[in-house]
Amino acid sequence: MRGLTQIHDPNLLVGSATSDDAAVYRLDDQRALVQTLDFFTPIVDDPYLYGQIAAANSLSDVYAMGGRPITAMNIVGVPTDILSPEVINAILRGGADKIAEAGCVLAGGHTVKNPEPLYGLSVTGLVHPDHVISNAGAKPGDLLYLTKPIGTGIISTAIKRSLASDALADLATQLMATLNTPGAAIGEQGFVRAGTDVTGFGLLGHLTSMCRESKVSAKLDHTLLPVIDPQVIAFIDGGCIPGGTRANLRAAEPTTTFADSVPEAYRLLLADAQTSGGLLLCVPPDKKDAVLALLKSESPPCLVHIGEITAQTNSLVEVS
Repeated sequence: MRGLTQIHDPNLLVGSATSDDAAVYRLDDQRALVQTLDFFTPIVDDPYLYGQIAAANSLSDVYAMGGRPITAMNIVGVPTDILSPEVINAILRGGADKIAEAGCVLAGGHTVKNPEPLYGLSVTGLVHPDHVISNAGAKPGDLLYLTKPIGTGIISTAIKRSLASDALADLATQLMATLNTPGAAIGEQGFVRAGTDVTGFGLLGHLTSMCRESKVSAKLDHTLLPVIDPQVIAFIDGGCIPGGTRANLRAAEPTTTFADSVPEAYRLLLADAQTSGGLLLCVPPDKKDAVLALLKSESPPCLVHIGEITAQTNSLVEVS
């Protein structure tokens, strides 16, 4: 982004400076636009499921900011000499069904030829300007809650290596296709001032970014981490680890302190590159009961307390 022309506008409440999940632009005292886009290559063989996962991942950035999606546009790249119209249709149908589930409107899109498939969405949502959930709002004492178990990166690699059972593959893909709608419910109430979703940089990477932008630190207890299945740890111990996960851990190590008791497998799990992961929310202690009641009513895949925000120290994240 260095050297690009920037127009400074006081209505741009969240831009690229804080590495947040989406941009937020204030329209008036009651409404702000949330804008984002995301796309990736297939991570599953089923084109319909691929479309669902890619759409859920794109929509998640609006939910992570406390917003509610209102319109979406397809971003598509396809090798038309390889993929049939039926396969392309299945991808788009998966995305369209997930957009409809979100109560969002599919407003169009753009398609180009590409050597490998790409699919995702550009999404616009609405949020109250005073209820934005951002990377920069965490405060010491906030409790950290996670709404989806982790391990999708490891399981995706296990699927490619034919190591994962059909049942485990189905569980992981359904989790990835699950919408992060609790973020909108929390945002509408203004209960939470900081949070993010856990995607490609892993839980550790996204938490580190939030701590850096909020000028705080965090403490995690690795024994509290929700793992999709115990097999995830066995896969890691067996060397079934995606390159992105290893890169995430290397990037986080300079600002992370691990207790000697934290196994290597859990260090890698914390850095595992997730696809369409859950929300990582910083919950103020005085809002805990109200937030948990609201989240439970939204039925997220899990709701687990994994640590807390502290005053800033030399290590942005301490893992015990």
